[in-house]
Amino acid sequence: MKNPENSVKISAVIICYNEARNIARCIHSLQGVADEILVLDSYSTDQTPAICQSMQVRFEQHTFDGHIEQKNRAMQLATYPIVLSLDADEALSDTLAASILAVKHNWRHEAYAFNRKTNYAGQWIKHCGWYPDTKIRLWNRNLGRWGGYNPHDKVELKDGLEPIWLNGDLYHYSFYSIAEHKAKVQRYSSIKAKAVFARGKKSNLLLTFAAPVFKFLWTYFVRLGFLDGYHGLVICYLSAVESRLTYRKILKLQGGQSI
Repeated sequence: MKNPENSVKISAVIICYNEARNIARCIHSLQGVADEILVLDSYSTDQTPAICQSMQVRFEQHTFDGHIEQKNRAMQLATYPIVLSLDADEALSDTLAASILAVKHNWRHEAYAFNRKTNYAGQWIKHCGWYPDTKIRLWNRNLGRWGGYNPHDKVELKDGLEPIWLNGDLYHYSFYSIAEHKAKVQRYSSIKAKAVFARGKKSNLLLTFAAPVFKFLWTYFVRLGFLDGYHGLVICYLSAVESRLTYRKILKLQGGQSI
């Protein structure tokens, strides 16, 4: 039910780089929900800019200097203080869109969270620690900002503010193939190693062997990855590989080597 006195306007913000295959789906899911759709692009070389401009969004560009940095920049560029932040490979489900519209027209809290459901190479993943994967994505930017460490950013709220959970899934179209996942493991392990090493995290030979074994056992058995079949096995294995690579790369950084 609409309550004009409590209604707010929402700025949807998206950061992207070469997301031509995903960006239209993301933008389309936000239409009718957000009062502004802002795309902050990192100078894409594919059709991303043309697609955005054809969909009449507010299109800005800035050199990429980190996921956290770019997301906070997009948040500050938004016209309205209530921001709804999505990645280009995400989209609102119909149920989630309806939930957001309901709180938009009767705004009573300052932050909202919802579950994210990932599509991996054509299959929806329901375990592996990938679901429900609850995320804060709708909040008053004056009371929270992006933090964590790259590439695993998260919204950090001020003054112990707790988000309210909304019904509906945020769809995440992560990898279209296993080969894409393998390539991202290499890239993200380097980003993560540099970020956590800068924060003082250390590694040793024991960790490079024990951490990935624990990671696989935890995600495959405790978090029930085996219930997702072959794709679940691949996800848990590659999660373990990323853990091993990260600790090995931290070890290299400790020795003054480049990664």
